[in-house]
Amino acid sequence: MRMRSALAFVLTALVVSPAFASPAFAQPPQATIPPPSDVAAPPADATKTASGLATKVLKAGTGKDHPAKEDLVTIHYTGWTTDGKMFDSSVSRGKPSTFGVSKVIAGFSEGIQLMVPGEKRRLWIPEALAYKGQAGRPAGMLVFDVELFSMPNRAPADVKSPPPDAKRTASGLAYKVLEPGTNARRPKSTSTVTVHYTGWTTDGKMFDSSVVRGEPTSFQLDGVIKGWTEGLQLMAEGEKTRFWIPENLAYGGKSAPYGLLVFDVELIKIE
Repeated sequence: MRMRSALAFVLTALVVSPAFASPAFAQPPQATIPPPSDVAAPPADATKTASGLATKVLKAGTGKDHPAKEDLVTIHYTGWTTDGKMFDSSVSRGKPSTFGVSKVIAGFSEGIQLMVPGEKRRLWIPEALAYKGQAGRPAGMLVFDVELFSMPNRAPADVKSPPPDAKRTASGLAYKVLEPGTNARRPKSTSTVTVHYTGWTTDGKMFDSSVVRGEPTSFQLDGVIKGWTEGLQLMAEGEKTRFWIPENLAYGGKSAPYGLLVFDVELIKIE
């Protein structure tokens, strides 16, 4: 994390998960997950799209919004060839993957756009919508179990301004606890902390996210923007909180991002 006299939210291009780059499901799995009984072909109750993709909902979702091509998604997935051989799995690695919906094979992209957060779905992807016979790639029809967690680039509904139930401090910082902490430990201004965070401007544009990069960030609290230094001292370890940080507690109008900034922050650990 590069420090300026403020929190180092570096506005760089988002990194696509290596498992999907090219897109190639190539990361070595840690353990083999058995294939489903219908791995060889879609069952009679599977639904087919016009493209030839077959899908079946395994668990209904809790959300309402579907990902679009321009979205990022955080998912768990496992992929098999029709002979039952697993070739990649985020579940096996123990870490969800985040990537652009448009950055993966056509059948996977189409299938994800049918889903809502919280849903788990099985996809049978014809070779024409997968790797099309490319050397070194899984051949033939591919079968995936996919669980959609979120679209992390999407801003919360209250991104424009703090809701009535948000608390405010004397400095003008507004905040709302999203998930309570796991203990009572709170950092000091000189503490080093490890966090996950996503930041948006009030027009809903995400400008940085450790969640999207897939790696928590560690830093000392007295080396970041004032709103973060103040806000994180209000948090307990394990807590997730949303902050609305006025410009004078952020970058002061001297550099981007400008204006009120909104952050979802998870305090993972206090050193």
